[in-house]
Amino acid sequence: MRVHVADHPLITHKLTVLRDKTTPSATFRALTEELVTLLAYEATRGVRVNEVTIETPVTTTVGVALSEPRPLVVPILRAGLGMLEGMVKLVPTAEVGFLGVVRNEDTLEPSTYAERLPDDLSDRQCFVLDPMLATGGSLGAAIDFLFDRGAIDVTAICLLAAPEGVAALEKRTAGREVTLVLGALDQRLNENGYIVPGLGDAGDRLYGLV
Repeated sequence: MRVHVADHPLITHKLTVLRDKTTPSATFRALTEELVTLLAYEATRGVRVNEVTIETPVTTTVGVALSEPRPLVVPILRAGLGMLEGMVKLVPTAEVGFLGVVRNEDTLEPSTYAERLPDDLSDRQCFVLDPMLATGGSLGAAIDFLFDRGAIDVTAICLLAAPEGVAALEKRTAGREVTLVLGALDQRLNENGYIVPGLGDAGDRLYGLV
């Protein structure tokens, strides 16, 4: 598994505002969208393209276009929805699927409760959106799901991660083509499985308590 921690002052600045517990939901949502666009720029460096010949106003030249089948963007419900607009803003022609994975707060084990994806993901590049990589269980389950459907290349984009989650994901995805792009790698998990210093529950801060 390749791990890339985006080291950019704008990313760090926006994360600092996200971490602040006084930041309101509207600002949190807007900053999340901006952050994901910045992270998506790094995450799509390996997106597959084909050479194409075009006519400029001056001459003929060779450029590139995204290959078929198009990339598939998969936000993990519900918090991953807050990252979707930032991703499709950068890659508007990508297809979008949805995967619902919930973590049991007592056992910390994930389970899939909903999915809206193509039945066959053969030869597809997939980009999974999940704000927080804590234990690695939910994201790992989502990545397994995509590979089981035939995906050949999965890139996960997270705002924050804990070292424990990165290690667990690396072990779980050994031998597979997986890239992890992070806004920051935090210190650790606490006894409740939350990232420290973290930013709290991303879903609650995006959409409020339910």
